[in-house]
Amino acid sequence: MKEECAVFGIHGSNQAALMTYLGLYSLQHRGQESSGIISSDGGRMYEHKAMGLVSKVFSKETLDGLTGHMAIGHNRYSTTGMSHAVNTQPFLVNCKIGKIAVAHNGNLVNAVELRHEMEEKGSIFRSTMDSEVLLHLIARSKAGTIEEMMVESLLQVRGAYSLVFLLKDRIIAGRDPDGFRPLSLGRDGDTWIVASESCAFDIIGAEYVREVEPGEILVIDGGEPRSIRFAEPAKRLSRCIFEFIYFSRPDSRVFGENVDKVRRKLGCKLADEAPAPADIVISVPDSSNTIALGFSEGSGLRYEFGLIRNHYVGRTFIRPRQDERDWDVRIKFNPVRGVLEDRSIVVVDDSIVRGSTMRKIVSMIRDAGAAQVHLRIGSPSITHSCYYGIDTPTRGELIASSHSVEEIRQYLGVDSLHYLSREGLLSCVDDPENYCTACFCGDYPVERKGRDRVPEAKENKC
Repeated sequence: MKEECAVFGIHGSNQAALMTYLGLYSLQHRGQESSGIISSDGGRMYEHKAMGLVSKVFSKETLDGLTGHMAIGHNRYSTTGMSHAVNTQPFLVNCKIGKIAVAHNGNLVNAVELRHEMEEKGSIFRSTMDSEVLLHLIARSKAGTIEEMMVESLLQVRGAYSLVFLLKDRIIAGRDPDGFRPLSLGRDGDTWIVASESCAFDIIGAEYVREVEPGEILVIDGGEPRSIRFAEPAKRLSRCIFEFIYFSRPDSRVFGENVDKVRRKLGCKLADEAPAPADIVISVPDSSNTIALGFSEGSGLRYEFGLIRNHYVGRTFIRPRQDERDWDVRIKFNPVRGVLEDRSIVVVDDSIVRGSTMRKIVSMIRDAGAAQVHLRIGSPSITHSCYYGIDTPTRGELIASSHSVEEIRQYLGVDSLHYLSREGLLSCVDDPENYCTACFCGDYPVERKGRDRVPEAKENKC
């Protein structure tokens, strides 16, 4: 299962590139494949991007070269477009309105259809990114102002998008009417910031103001941001529930809620649904730590550090290739024998995708002497692929799509296995009817058309 991306934008700072670097650093968990920053001094734009982590892509010299009081940045994992340098973001083009750059988190479900139409009419694309389709739409627009051009273009695309545009004299942020992906507004005096998560505000000393609303674009060009409603929010929003299960940092605020608070609720609900005859609770660090704490609180079992994580290894969930994930598991975790030996253990994790990673973890815990291993998962079983910016494996690769809970338990080698129910999951968030849970049941809120039609989009209701 592949991760989504991170976007960041800042206006009104004499250290815009440095602030963007720090913001991207705090959002590194959302994408580890490539990183980029484009800045503007009001006249010229400056660009630096490359494959790799934020700390490797940028140096003092490269940041010093990114001058200006505005900047946008992006951390990428390839949800659409292959893993090549040409697909790194932000993406910068030159058109009739001058230079325009975009950083995109999400996935446009009709991008292939639109791209084919434009290629038939002579358009030339330099990357395989769906974000480039949006820039072509803007460049071709005959509307009078850049804001009108963007509105016209956004009304032609469907799917998930949280966007940050940079022009020479302004930043424009926008979010799809279904609200799939988070995007927040922050400020520090006269400096305004937009970011995928509020933890990016904390690192630069800014304060959270509010969400960018679904169907809204914000124009930031000095003074208070100007809000333009380009579409009414969907009657039923489709916020990605996985932001709370896995993606976001626990110290972030997304969709108006504190991630840590929701994750603790997930753990408590899991303990209520599936208590286990165990001595201690451990987590698979780090994304499930808070869920495990909630399970400990709900069950009364002591929380222990049974697995130590090597933090110099990235998140296995978002590694592009299976062989890379396999090596990562071997060096990422090490069991604490003194904690596990001769004890009955509850292992809490956020999700199971293919099952191969968890099987290796369970084997390590067994080898360390655990008497029993009871596995508790802080989400329902993942049975369907996501097409809104996560890019899960094909349905055939998802273990829960073709195996029962008992079959998965036997494959993993655990004494008991329980997934949090969908009802239990949704009981832990405000406005539960406004979340997308398609990966658990196949009820896709935005259907892809033509050759990109979602299989079984209408047959598998939650």
